[in-house]
Amino acid sequence: MISLWKWNLRRLMRKIWVPIAAFGLVGLATALAAAAVPPFLPADSKGLVAANAVSAILQIMATSLLTVTTFSVSIMVSAFASAAQGATPRATPLLRDDRLTQNVLATFTGGFIYSLVSIIGLETGLYGREGRLLIFLVTLAVLAAIVWQLVRWIGHLADFGRLPDTIARVETAARAALEQRMAHPYLGGRPLDDGARALARQGQPVFGDRTGYVQVIDLAALNRLCADAQVTLALSVLPGSFIHPGSEVARLMPGAAPDPALAGAIAKTFAIGPTRSLDQDPRFGTLILTEIAQRALSPAVNDPGTAIDILGRHLRVLSAWAERGAAELLYPHVLVPRLHLADLAEDAFAAIARDGAGMVEVQVRLLKTLGALVQLSPAFAPEVAHQTARALDLSAAALVLPEDKDRLRALAQRIAETCRAAQASDAASPALPATA
Repeated sequence: MISLWKWNLRRLMRKIWVPIAAFGLVGLATALAAAAVPPFLPADSKGLVAANAVSAILQIMATSLLTVTTFSVSIMVSAFASAAQGATPRATPLLRDDRLTQNVLATFTGGFIYSLVSIIGLETGLYGREGRLLIFLVTLAVLAAIVWQLVRWIGHLADFGRLPDTIARVETAARAALEQRMAHPYLGGRPLDDGARALARQGQPVFGDRTGYVQVIDLAALNRLCADAQVTLALSVLPGSFIHPGSEVARLMPGAAPDPALAGAIAKTFAIGPTRSLDQDPRFGTLILTEIAQRALSPAVNDPGTAIDILGRHLRVLSAWAERGAAELLYPHVLVPRLHLADLAEDAFAAIARDGAGMVEVQVRLLKTLGALVQLSPAFAPEVAHQTARALDLSAAALVLPEDKDRLRALAQRIAETCRAAQASDAASPALPATA
């Protein structure tokens, strides 16, 4: 679990300008520090390098890096636009946070600033004859770093921003978010079961203070507030929920006296933003994958192959549900609702079943994916049965050839039998593990 200040720091470190500014400052500091080191150099090393030799190298670096940096930024912007048009705008933050791209641009910018400041120092006599050797050696090291990053950048450009690369990034982020939730199914708190939920309805409501999506909830801060006030809090929303100042975000359990100051402090532990975040919201990654499939199934694109690929990725992401472990109780004063498998299944398959209803190849892959989920874990059986029946109804209304309909009905019948057998065997596990 992560606190709000750590999450805000992590968000800041993801900003592309942060490493660029850091490398630029390093370049500036390196060029200026070189002026203070020469007095400590051996006497026989002073003046070994001509000023025009170092200056020529620095001139080439400064001119080249300015051009390369500008070109790289234009490539990055084009990749963002390509991902937004070919996949979905919700996927562009994953490209923007690409660490290699940030490091490359930061290296180019830092090298450019270093070259510029070093040229000024040489021309103004800041370094003198004694500092030229040091500047020369540092310049060779900077040049080696730039060449290495340039080679990596050229190799990276082969896939960066293309549809397969964007889809793979979304899948990785979606699976990581779901695995994190399975490791902490109640975000470290206690489960809010039906009995506790009914009791919470009699407690004091706490409302949000802003309009937007819940991006992160600071459970540690909530637990401290509740422990100090000797109360128990039941969350009404999870990360990914859209709230406004009239929305209830939590409830103080019965017995707690109304406390406006406590309610205001509780509301501030919810990070609210204009868009959803993958940090604590595993459903968001699933929705992004589905959006890509929807665009591929649109008449303007007509790319059922991408939708079929997305279904395979949904299977890999949702398989993390069957791999969940025991929950760890970290915040006993906070009750947290569970993540419903029905919501994940709806996010993953409902829109694809609707938009691909008239494509038998998409429907076949959809039903096979649903059948594979039951084989992974009987816990999927109820939702697989529902999504299978829904997909069959949609395809029956959209398909033309009777043989296609018969093929889907036979496949759906086998899946239904598998679901009934899984439910009858009592092998289905609970939707989420109980808190230890």
